[in-house]
Amino acid sequence: MSETTGCCAVPSQQKQKQHGMNERVRRLREESLSAQPHLYMERAKLETEAYQLYEGKVSVPELRALTLQHFFAHKTISISKGELIVGEKGDGPQAAPTFPELCCHTLEDMQVMNDRKLINFVNTEADREYQKEVIIPFWEKRSIRYKILEKMTPEWKAAYGCGIFTEFMEQRGPGHTVGSEKIYRKGLLEYQQDIQNALDALDFYHDRNALEKQNELKAMSIACDAVMTLSRRYGELARSMAAETEDDAWKADLLRIAANCEVVPAHKPQTFHQALQMYWFVHLAVTSELNPWDSYSPGRLDQHVYPFYKKDTEAGTLDRAHALELLECLWVKFNNQPAPPKVGITLKESGTYTDFANINTGGVAPDGTNGVNDVSYLILDCMDDMKLLQPSSNVQISRKTPSKFLLRACEISRKGWGQPAFYNTEAIIQELLNAGKSIEDARGGGTSGCVETGAFGNEAYILTGYFNLPKILELTLFNGYDHVANCQLGLQLGSAEDFHSYEELFAAYQKQIEYFLNIKVRGSNVIEKIYADYMPVPFLSVITNDCIKKGMDYNAGGARYNTSYIQGVGIGTVTDCLAAIKYNVYDKQKFTMTQLTQALMDDFEKEPRILNLVQNHTPKYGNDDDYADEIMRSVFDFYQKAVTGRPNMRSGQYRINMLPTTCHVYFGEVMLASANGRRAHKPVSEGISPAKGADTHGPTAVIKSCAKMDHVRTGGTLLNQKFPPSVVAGEQGLQQMANLVRTYFNMDGHHIQFNVIDRKTLLDAQAHPDEYKDLIVRVAGYSDHFRNLSKALQDEIIERTEQSFA
Repeated sequence: MSETTGCCAVPSQQKQKQHGMNERVRRLREESLSAQPHLYMERAKLETEAYQLYEGKVSVPELRALTLQHFFAHKTISISKGELIVGEKGDGPQAAPTFPELCCHTLEDMQVMNDRKLINFVNTEADREYQKEVIIPFWEKRSIRYKILEKMTPEWKAAYGCGIFTEFMEQRGPGHTVGSEKIYRKGLLEYQQDIQNALDALDFYHDRNALEKQNELKAMSIACDAVMTLSRRYGELARSMAAETEDDAWKADLLRIAANCEVVPAHKPQTFHQALQMYWFVHLAVTSELNPWDSYSPGRLDQHVYPFYKKDTEAGTLDRAHALELLECLWVKFNNQPAPPKVGITLKESGTYTDFANINTGGVAPDGTNGVNDVSYLILDCMDDMKLLQPSSNVQISRKTPSKFLLRACEISRKGWGQPAFYNTEAIIQELLNAGKSIEDARGGGTSGCVETGAFGNEAYILTGYFNLPKILELTLFNGYDHVANCQLGLQLGSAEDFHSYEELFAAYQKQIEYFLNIKVRGSNVIEKIYADYMPVPFLSVITNDCIKKGMDYNAGGARYNTSYIQGVGIGTVTDCLAAIKYNVYDKQKFTMTQLTQALMDDFEKEPRILNLVQNHTPKYGNDDDYADEIMRSVFDFYQKAVTGRPNMRSGQYRINMLPTTCHVYFGEVMLASANGRRAHKPVSEGISPAKGADTHGPTAVIKSCAKMDHVRTGGTLLNQKFPPSVVAGEQGLQQMANLVRTYFNMDGHHIQFNVIDRKTLLDAQAHPDEYKDLIVRVAGYSDHFRNLSKALQDEIIERTEQSFA
């Protein structure tokens, strides 16, 4: 085989056992884990140079593409000893670039990220001086964050500031997306030919948008050049390093890297190794062009690269051990990339800097048959070996998925580090069909980021922010007045004692939800327009189907489907609050609304009787109790209908999903005590999980309650379950775990994930964090090191109910 195709003989490093890290991977993994996270200023410097060169001289899309080209042509690059997949967003492992065009760090921000005890990003005095003298003066009022806050209404700012909702794109670009699988079937030179064909077809006589389309298409072509420039530079570096090294094995690796870079991304990949490198160059390009909410994902990686694996193994140029080694080298690359630091109060409070790349494994093939293949099992072995936070790995479980695959996934999950998460393929497909996707596009879709559903490669499905359902009930009880912020925030519809029936109260709650949704959606629509006008993403548009054909940017509606999600948070808490009110005030008359609201104001300190009643003698969601579960369904149904179908600015629609990341902690901090007995400023419930301690009838009752929500009318739901290791030990425990997943999915549940760890261990880890540096837990749609979490989030995880099958 020719060197330029990369089809060389199987290297000596392959002669290893079939499963388990070899020395190369072990060394690269340790380098990734031990590297000090640091702020990477070179991107901001080169971006500023590009704007100074081109701003005002070319269209905005071309400006953005030329900025990417300038960065990739001049950024510092390196290849670490032993790497088989090359490329970093920064100057090495754990380098966090800044994106001043989105949000411009203050000097205080930089000092905070440098000095914080955990997850600090080291930056130098010279970095801070450059930020002060160049970056801040140039970018402060150019940044998207500045433009957004300038355009928001007083009502939006008040609701946002008081914790009614969050806004993802205030500091991040639209993202959590997946590009087309076509990158494995065509190179960027072929994409450029598609772009040229679209340019040639422009109609300047009848299409009033022809000029805008021309600008966008030219930018797409420049962006392709930018990525090929980066690849060429890595190939040249590898050849020069090969010429200088005396290590024959390393020389052979470097020559293979160089040969791969001569093929991808300019041409379609020919080998398994090239397919992985192709994806990684695309990943670097998307996440360097703009920070797409920290996340860009490979989608159905096992199905995409399986044809290359099959061809190479049959030809004798690859065996399973080397394929696993290559995957593990890719896993290291994911883990090398921390999410860029945030700004302001968000920076101070955030303990999450994982990149939300999420790899889907399993599910069904394009024709609807079982999609599990040999690479699917390789990926399971890879995640089991690596035990890294990034990438986040999930398994899609279909009714056609072999039991062997599900059991292997459960075997890894019960080891207690939070991966993989489990997703229901049939539910995902139905969710996408309900949202208007074709069956072909639905089968090729899945989840990315945390749990959100999209038609991979065909859809811009953009998360706009979290929505605090329990806080809005609190405002309803106090005539729209926010007693935490001490301001009139919501509608004045009457105080709690003015509602003479549960139905009156619920109707007022619905009106408050509508009011705040209107504020949220208006703001989000303005924000989408700002991104379309000022921050196009021409490279992401290249690899998202239909953008070239339309001559439109991903951020402006160029994708085949265009969805905006609003994430509902706290359904467990608000359900139990409404159940407590309905049951104790209206049905049983155990206390009055006046007594309840006074207890909430006093954090139950003067009302232990009411606290005992609502905590211990009231129906609660999560126990297969129709009294509470019907209330959950009524809240969900109203919220889903109030959001779904609203038009966005990209010729698409709003939909909902139900996930919190860590926002359930923040949402609880801005609240008084709740009617379910939750104490003031404590977290609200996460995802669609029951409130902490409310689920007392075991995991089967939990999934029965959760399944009463109509998951397929959402774009994703998140359910956490926690088991002590003893409960899922042995063959019986493993089978029961798998049966729980199957049972929940047979009831159309969207997602379930597990923390397998006991309370005693978590308490000890909280008290002695230095002794548990490697302890990883499942937080929401991602895993994180327990010691890096805030105490409030640690407490929330500790307090999750420990389930048992007994």
